[in-house]
Amino acid sequence: MPHLTDGTLRRLADEPDGVSRGSREHLAACPACRSRAAAARDDARFAETVLAATPPTPDTDVSWRRLSHALGSAPASAARPSATPRRAAVNRRPLVAAAVVGAVLVGGSVAAATSWFEIFRTEEVAPVEVTRADLAGLAEMPDLESYGDVDVVDPPELLEPEDATSAERATGLELPRVDALPRGVEGEPTFRAVDEAGLVFTFREADARRAAADAGGVAPPAPDGLEGSQFRVAGGPAVAAVWESSSGLPGLVVARAVAPTVDSTGVPFATARDYILALPGVPEDVAAQLRTLTGDGSTLPLLVPADEASTTSADVGGLPATVVTSRDRTVSGVVWVDGGTITAVAGSLSADEVLAVARGLQ
Repeated sequence: MPHLTDGTLRRLADEPDGVSRGSREHLAACPACRSRAAAARDDARFAETVLAATPPTPDTDVSWRRLSHALGSAPASAARPSATPRRAAVNRRPLVAAAVVGAVLVGGSVAAATSWFEIFRTEEVAPVEVTRADLAGLAEMPDLESYGDVDVVDPPELLEPEDATSAERATGLELPRVDALPRGVEGEPTFRAVDEAGLVFTFREADARRAAADAGGVAPPAPDGLEGSQFRVAGGPAVAAVWESSSGLPGLVVARAVAPTVDSTGVPFATARDYILALPGVPEDVAAQLRTLTGDGSTLPLLVPADEASTTSADVGGLPATVVTSRDRTVSGVVWVDGGTITAVAGSLSADEVLAVARGLQ
């Protein structure tokens, strides 16, 4: 598992129960993350102190050093942050800096006021074949807000790192290095990254019945315990290196992401899955395939348009992998999971070429 991100460490400082079990286990075993967690706790105490007081003469240098440390930016002697990607410039006044830190701490713990247990943790991916009609049917289903309350506690933020080092620093993920570029791919890659994202969904049966009726169907009765239950969905961060081809399209993409997890306040995975699959609008053939996946909440379905692509099984470094190839064999990709992290290699390449890149990653 990659090192914990700053956002996860801030949530650990504010409310440990609001962080997934996997993250807590990683913290217990990782000296580097424990050291960063201690710094995050110090910054949280600093934020509380400043927000509770009204100092007559703020010490901007001390505040800037503390905030710089919390955000992993440049040394305190620097006039501006380093080249690490930033969403916005940070005002150096200590009250504003403390407000920023405090807002992040509060925002990251909105969903941590109750007891959670993990019901889904990605350990493998499995292809699920869909048709164009299936995709159209799924696209016409009501959005999640039609079935209850949605609270986006960690909105995704697109980052623009300048190089591999800043991409890794921004996400906490180690980006794999390509041993040898395949034929037709050359030059230096550009980098893309997305930080950690998460939401909390609260199920409301009345909303589900209304959404089904609006779609011309009838929602199934909600099983015991589902009404008012909350589900916390988390995913990311993610980082990718992209090489363009002579056509201007991506010739090769190597990506890595923290796999999705789902926590619940009381409803088991199978109960939630079976209810969702019984909702009007879910194509029956898709539902049938999803029901055959393991019921322990460890398999992430990979939707594959059957009329446009095919799948095969392979292994990468001794791990099971899924290879997807377009019907015209112009585009291929391979994806696998290792310790809660998803890695993918794809591009305008053959299946053999993407597998060669994947197996040669360093």
